[in-house]
Amino acid sequence: MKDKILLAHGSGGKLAHELIEKNFLKALANPFLVKWDDSAVFHLSGRVAFTTDSYVVNPIFFPGGDIGKLAVYGTVNDLAMSGAKPLYLSLSFIIEEGLPQSELNEIVDSIQKATQETRVEIVTGDTKVVHRGSADKLFINTAGVGIIPDGVDISGSNASPGDKVILSGTIGDHGIAVLSQREGLSFSTQLESDCAPLGSLVAEMLAASPNIHCLRDPTRGGLTTTLNELAKQSKVSIRIEEEKIPVREEVLGACEMLGFDPLYVANEGKLVAIVLPEDADKVLKAMRENHYGKDATIIGEVTAEHPGRVVMKTCLGASRIIDMLVGDLLPRIC
Repeated sequence: MKDKILLAHGSGGKLAHELIEKNFLKALANPFLVKWDDSAVFHLSGRVAFTTDSYVVNPIFFPGGDIGKLAVYGTVNDLAMSGAKPLYLSLSFIIEEGLPQSELNEIVDSIQKATQETRVEIVTGDTKVVHRGSADKLFINTAGVGIIPDGVDISGSNASPGDKVILSGTIGDHGIAVLSQREGLSFSTQLESDCAPLGSLVAEMLAASPNIHCLRDPTRGGLTTTLNELAKQSKVSIRIEEEKIPVREEVLGACEMLGFDPLYVANEGKLVAIVLPEDADKVLKAMRENHYGKDATIIGEVTAEHPGRVVMKTCLGASRIIDMLVGDLLPRIC
């Protein structure tokens, strides 16, 4: 049982300290963590963005990522959607008794690589172990802190009639990749999650135009749910064109086979931006010059009619209302 997580690893005693030192500090050590204090102390100035999230994805390893990578990138992206520069993260593990330590170490290594790429520091955390069958291997809870630059005011309530709607790339990749791994589905081509950090992309967008009105990453509920959230927050209507929404052929094929609509399938490395019409082209150009926005495209615009409603012009030329997701299309994809 030496290679398994035991309930005693969550006791706060010797095994718990060994777990933290050998599994976590070995990979994630920094001046904050090596103090072994119960809280991190750091200096901040200016407007602060603060977010929290929990990750229960099943399975914990999937094509293109794992729960650790997802936890870091997802939290960083939530901060970036307010225009903030992500700085500090907390990381708490709820581990099921019996989890192989080799799997835990693989996830911690993935977290370490993700923090290096995003240039954030994990400054505090916690570890709990629960009985076998109580946590489905591993759950991760995070919190994140970032600084918002002066002059940046991004909110889901800022969209105005005439604004353009930009999507950073293809939709549905993450949800279908996780589902295929979970259900043992195989396709002619490898489907991978789009799990990616968007902080650098947002920074380059803001450099092109500091007047971006809204940013949102369309995770659970997919693109359609996100657009409905923004329309309701801003009390406007959003009109999009189906033929302009990029979807990979393999994702579209999988959705057709499974009876899913890619508009509602989750993403983990895409964003929706609502920008002033006069700034749309330069923001789009900046996005396409970044690896994570190379497939960016303008998919629609904001209008004043029918506040709170999202309308899509279909490939056949008809218009239909697309509402929020009802129920849970793909549970536990993040």
